[in-house]
Amino acid sequence: MRKIYLISILTMMIASACSNSNKNTSQNSYNNRDIEVKSDIMTPEVLWSFGQLGNVALSPNGKTLVYTVSYANIEENRSYSDIYVIPTKGGSPIQITKTNYNESQVGWRPDGKKITFLAKNDDFTQLWEMNIDGTHRKQISNIEGGISGYKYSPDMTKVLFYKGVKLDETPNDIHPDLPKANARIETDLMYRHWDNWHNYEYNHIFIADYNENKPFVAAIDIMENEKFHSPMQPFGGIEQITWTPDSKGVIYTSKKLSRKEAAFSTNSDLYFYDIDDKTTINLTEGMMGYDMNPLFSEDGKMLAFESMERDGYEADKVRLMVMDWEQKKIVNYSENFDHNVGNIVWDKNSRNIWFSSSVEGTEQIYLISLENGDINKITSGRHNLAVTHHTGEELIATHTSFNNPREIYKIELQSGETSNLSHINQPLLDQLTMGNVEERWITTTDNKQMLVWVIYPPHFDKNKKYPTLLYCQGGPQSTLDQFWSTRWNFQMMAANDYIIVAPNRRGLPGFGTEWNEQISGDYGGQNMKDYLSAIDAISKEPFVDKDKLGAVGASYGGFSVNWLAGNHEKRFKAFISHCGIFNLDMMYTTTEEMFFVDWDLKGPYWEKPNKSYEYSPHRFVDKWDTPIMIIHGEKDFRIPYTQGMAAFNAARMRDIPAKLLYYPEENHWVLSPQNGILWQREFFDWLDKWLK
Repeated sequence: MRKIYLISILTMMIASACSNSNKNTSQNSYNNRDIEVKSDIMTPEVLWSFGQLGNVALSPNGKTLVYTVSYANIEENRSYSDIYVIPTKGGSPIQITKTNYNESQVGWRPDGKKITFLAKNDDFTQLWEMNIDGTHRKQISNIEGGISGYKYSPDMTKVLFYKGVKLDETPNDIHPDLPKANARIETDLMYRHWDNWHNYEYNHIFIADYNENKPFVAAIDIMENEKFHSPMQPFGGIEQITWTPDSKGVIYTSKKLSRKEAAFSTNSDLYFYDIDDKTTINLTEGMMGYDMNPLFSEDGKMLAFESMERDGYEADKVRLMVMDWEQKKIVNYSENFDHNVGNIVWDKNSRNIWFSSSVEGTEQIYLISLENGDINKITSGRHNLAVTHHTGEELIATHTSFNNPREIYKIELQSGETSNLSHINQPLLDQLTMGNVEERWITTTDNKQMLVWVIYPPHFDKNKKYPTLLYCQGGPQSTLDQFWSTRWNFQMMAANDYIIVAPNRRGLPGFGTEWNEQISGDYGGQNMKDYLSAIDAISKEPFVDKDKLGAVGASYGGFSVNWLAGNHEKRFKAFISHCGIFNLDMMYTTTEEMFFVDWDLKGPYWEKPNKSYEYSPHRFVDKWDTPIMIIHGEKDFRIPYTQGMAAFNAARMRDIPAKLLYYPEENHWVLSPQNGILWQREFFDWLDKWLK
């Protein structure tokens, strides 16, 4: 479940583009930049009107940034995405596409003369180029079935891309005389993943010759007949693949295991494919956890990548590994760093690496020296800063906080000064009043100090008493840092006149490995005590109405709510559980990534009986006594929707007031605008009914 925050929700909302060659397309785009709101208090409709930043790419000369922004058209129930450019030194962003569809995966050709992107041509997504001002739009690929990601070789003689390749037989292939039969025939695990059934295809990498004047129609499959994925599903992208600096090879990430083995293992590796002799070598053989996201240094001599040590543990510490490319020797540079490493960016001198890491409820930028291994924290503050590029004089990063959606920021290396470059949402933010965010440190039952975020309503009055919500984080090992969401948005909750209590309970990254790992096998243990310590401490404040407390959460947070429903000792008057586990026995045998439950529950319930399964919320239904709302999506395959149905049915069988909000077309999240607004309305209707 941890991966709920590893995926970009934006990319799942974007529809692909359609356009004409050699000219900009019709001016039928959409944005909310000029929206005027009637009140300074956020509403669900306002929340869905914020622009959402896509990927950001730096020009080869370091002077220009290109990026995408998408806006939701609530009436049409879809999003529009367009491309913008801005100088790295600052200035006014320029929108260079205004299409009726969308562009995605924007980048630069290696010579810096063209902007590159993916967009639809008829029914399939293809690679396109255009001038920096958006003119002379030209299709570069014409691949049957389209492509999903791309990367130019450094010498610009080739392009790699990935797409699905059908290698498995369908029931209709097996029984060709039954063309209208609609069934699945499965003989192994991993037949579905997160929100998609296995479609008999595998992500494969292809290499094509590049000619800007003629779209390529053919390419070489470097994984021919292999029933493995690269990038890895479901969330892997082009960051898992890179060219060698001499353009003679490709490094890619793959988990080359059979379907049952893959379901129980996190052992991915980095593979080197030699274009000349068409051979493939495993570069990380014997390294048993996730190895991924290879990135060469500026001088081409070193290969950095992210790595986990232990097989089957998806929340293991993410380490920074660096390989000497000539000698193939690997060094672990975060051995003495007790946090995760992400968003690796090489310094121009190839002797230092910038990266981002979650620490104490924020995400900060660090610099590591490869000469002596020293790691220094470069930034501080109440925000998430994810480094994306190094220009030589400054860093480019994305910035997010509880009060602000994601924007592009520049960080001056000499002064440390940060500044907003994109200003995507400033016009809308200027019209709104946000609630104050406070950092509290609470003493836990085992005498540890725990960071708790407290978010106050806009126009907070200390002389009033407010209903208060305990927010339960998902994962269970996902960071509770400065995120912004169209669903679990603290400012949206506060705008409805609630105080929010968000504990960084046991199991969350950013507080050291021991704190992070304690939760495995202890779902109903110390982390639940941490929740109650937090709400009990804040409830002592005179502005908190102790008789009007609620608890809400999704994924593992939904499990937490289901568990608290039978163990809260009359503290709460309302619960909301989104996509939460209700029955751990059934969860073990119905989820898809088996390594997750196998690690966290310490094995199957029929082989290794242990206290893990005793924490299952369904065992405490006899103690349920509080109104509960259950939300679930039918396409949630991580926690199948029958878990939500079981929780709702159990509540009603016991005559407990309950509501089921069920989405046939949504997954673990809620991605479409109108469904998202419906979610917010029903969420607060339920809370208001019982807490106001």
